[in-house]
Amino acid sequence: MKRCLEIAQSGLPAAMPNPAVGAVLVYNDKIIGEGFTSAYGGLHAEVNAFATVKDKTLLADATLYVSLEPCSHFGKTPPCCDLIIKNRVKKVVVGMIDPFAEVSGKGIQRLREAGIEVQVGVLENDCWEANKRFFTFHQKKRPYIILKWAQTLNGFIAPLTKKEQAPVWLTTPFTRQWVHKLRSEEQAILVGTNTVLADNPKLNTRDYFGASPVRVILDQQLKISNQYQVLDNQVKTIILNAQVSKQEKNTCWEQIDFNAPIANQITNVLYQHNIQSVIIEGGTQTLQTFIASNLWDEAYVCIGKTFLPNGIAAPTLSETLYKHQQLKSDQIITFKNTK
Repeated sequence: MKRCLEIAQSGLPAAMPNPAVGAVLVYNDKIIGEGFTSAYGGLHAEVNAFATVKDKTLLADATLYVSLEPCSHFGKTPPCCDLIIKNRVKKVVVGMIDPFAEVSGKGIQRLREAGIEVQVGVLENDCWEANKRFFTFHQKKRPYIILKWAQTLNGFIAPLTKKEQAPVWLTTPFTRQWVHKLRSEEQAILVGTNTVLADNPKLNTRDYFGASPVRVILDQQLKISNQYQVLDNQVKTIILNAQVSKQEKNTCWEQIDFNAPIANQITNVLYQHNIQSVIIEGGTQTLQTFIASNLWDEAYVCIGKTFLPNGIAAPTLSETLYKHQQLKSDQIITFKNTK
């Protein structure tokens, strides 16, 4: 099962909005086939695993390990249960039951009715962690929410004033590359109006291999003009505003009520756009909005060895530290929301 989880990560983020699953076929304590979920619309992990087995006569005495319950319904691909039953696999070990309503328990039932021995519940917590985005999306009807900001050693997220319209780097290039890796793993990234006006960011993935996330911009009064890089139509972009709803090329304007609490409105819009994960990058007001609404799952605080004599204070979290790591001279502190 650990091997299933290891190879499942190879499917992220391309598999989204499907879960990233790993499957391993074992005969006489030796792996004879393995696979992970292909890019969305492609083959599932089980299909890819069966395809790698050279001697199909071994399958009748093989055990299939899979990190998530095999599907039993027709989607973009046929049910994996049909393939497992067709190949007369002796036993199936399932990491966890799929909470998705169309699957939940039905796949396991199909396999047992076909006479296949099924064991359920191996490394369940790890299996949930591997697909936390998918499960949060279907169970809570919102994306998995990651807060991320950089701050100085003395607690500032940005200077009060700047001489030019560009980011002020508080961390090293190594941490910035780590941030771009994070962007490549999530489906969307969100910032507020002031961040765009002050920094004119691209909000794409440049310093790491992978696709750029969907850009989500809070722009209540539509202050952001076409001269800003977030409106270059290079990446799907959603503008949350108080005035219009329209679509132009790769940019979509969605209207929300800024006179009411906005965190839930934002996640509702992202859910409608089928976005399973989002990084909230700030600034402080935007980040604190989600913290105050207790609408977040993880937070990454990147602390550089920099000082500012004064500036904009970083957001505050009351959660207990989950993990601490050192990246060159910077610190990356991880929090998880347990409330």
